[in-house]
Amino acid sequence: MSERLDVIKTYKLYINGAMPRSESGRSEPIRDRDGGVLGHSCKASRKDLRDAVVAARAGLGKWKGATPYNRAQILYRMAEMLEARRAEFVGLLEAGGTPVDDAQREVTLSVDRLVAFAGWADKYSQVLGCQNPVAGPYWNITVPEPTGVIGVIAPAASAAAGGAAGTQGAGALLGCVGLVAPVIVSGNTCVVLSEAFPPVVSVFGEVLATSDLPSGVVNLLTGSLDELVPVLAKHRDVDGIHAMGLNPSLTQTCLDGVSDNLKRVKLRPATTDLGDAAACEAVWWIEPFVEFKTAWHPTGA
Repeated sequence: MSERLDVIKTYKLYINGAMPRSESGRSEPIRDRDGGVLGHSCKASRKDLRDAVVAARAGLGKWKGATPYNRAQILYRMAEMLEARRAEFVGLLEAGGTPVDDAQREVTLSVDRLVAFAGWADKYSQVLGCQNPVAGPYWNITVPEPTGVIGVIAPAASAAAGGAAGTQGAGALLGCVGLVAPVIVSGNTCVVLSEAFPPVVSVFGEVLATSDLPSGVVNLLTGSLDELVPVLAKHRDVDGIHAMGLNPSLTQTCLDGVSDNLKRVKLRPATTDLGDAAACEAVWWIEPFVEFKTAWHPTGA
């Protein structure tokens, strides 16, 4: 009887609620901290990115039309499913070189970040919106609305997230969750680019697939930022960019892309402490990706 061969996992993309391989057929071996092959990750192409933008645009209507209560339920469900797979994420982060205590802390911060923004879903509009004083028999009310399709560029690593600088796994999960949650809570959809430890990002896609999140709301692409960011920055159907920790060249690429369709761009420095809940769970993380609409209404006699 022949010896059984292990089934090595291919960590796939997450586009439009499904988990396809890259259309280019490209993949890369993922090695653990001891040099062993942990699996293979799909390397997204420009075509994958364009497909993800189409999916995000198609999913926008349903998601922004959902009630704040429903969006809160789904973000909380994401937190539940992430918590349920804690051991798997800790194992992956460890395989990437993150010490176990730091890995546990990163998963905890990620779960708590989703719960925090779930709580904001039916409250941020009261904080950011207002009733404006006007001269005349009118109500003048300003309310926030989602911007549209947002490109999220997750940091490659974040020592602040797990305390383990220089490891390929540290910050991969919290870097993704921390930038995605404030974007989608207001009704935006997003296309996420990540160069961080691919298994963590891919398994986060598996969490999303089991969280009642409508297709197209979040799309996850792993691959080269040098290849994908220029396409994202210039894509005319992308309404904004939320990024952290970009090098000067990619930062300029994002800023140059603004001229194509007047994207909203929020660039956060690599020194941003994603472990600081008080700062990173504030309503001001939601504000860059909402538009403000002011309506006048007569008050009557």
